[in-house]
Amino acid sequence: MPSPLTIYSLSGGFPSSELYTLTSQIRRASISVSSNIVEWSGRNSDADFAHFLEIAYASLMEVISQLYLALDQGYITDKQLELVSADADLLASQIVALSKTLGRASRAKLQ
Repeated sequence: MPSPLTIYSLSGGFPSSELYTLTSQIRRASISVSSNIVEWSGRNSDADFAHFLEIAYASLMEVISQLYLALDQGYITDKQLELVSADADLLASQIVALSKTLGRASRAKLQ
């Protein structure tokens, strides 16, 4: 998983003009992934868990989208994006598989 620590490290090199825009947004989205996966622990149903998994998946896709923007702007390298994307693909597959075990068809379509 592209951990928030990895995202914080990558986004730390973004220009200061991005502090309240791309830097802030990508950091919040990366934190949202793990936060939504664990937030269900205070809930009692598989339906709630599946809902939080969908939110986590969407946040993960948001991080990847923002990393492509960072690449286009020259804030990160192709290699950095490739490493984080590989982790994100693995996590996305795990989220989809977990969602399927809950008996809920995921909206996420992978490969």
